[in-house]
Amino acid sequence: MGLLTLFSKPAPKLLQLPSGSITVDRNGNVLIGTVPSSFPVQLLHDIASHVLTAFRDAESAQLPLDQLIINYPTLKISARELRGGAMIFFSPKTPSAQT
Repeated sequence: MGLLTLFSKPAPKLLQLPSGSITVDRNGNVLIGTVPSSFPVQLLHDIASHVLTAFRDAESAQLPLDQLIINYPTLKISARELRGGAMIFFSPKTPSAQT
């Protein structure tokens, strides 16, 4: 049995879905936020980078885009453009009561 434990991997750590908002500047740096500090900062930077890229791509394509809403089955991410930066809101979806 010792041989099997040699090749086993530890179970990945699950993260709690973020709830709150962050404000980022045009470089993707988080200026202020209400997201819990237990949520990894690197993930916030990655999300901010993708949101800012979407706003910049829309601007270069001359498409008027000032709000972006991304719906996942358990999380809603909405973002507003702020003069090159963005305000990003995280809203976990709770299962609705079955009637």
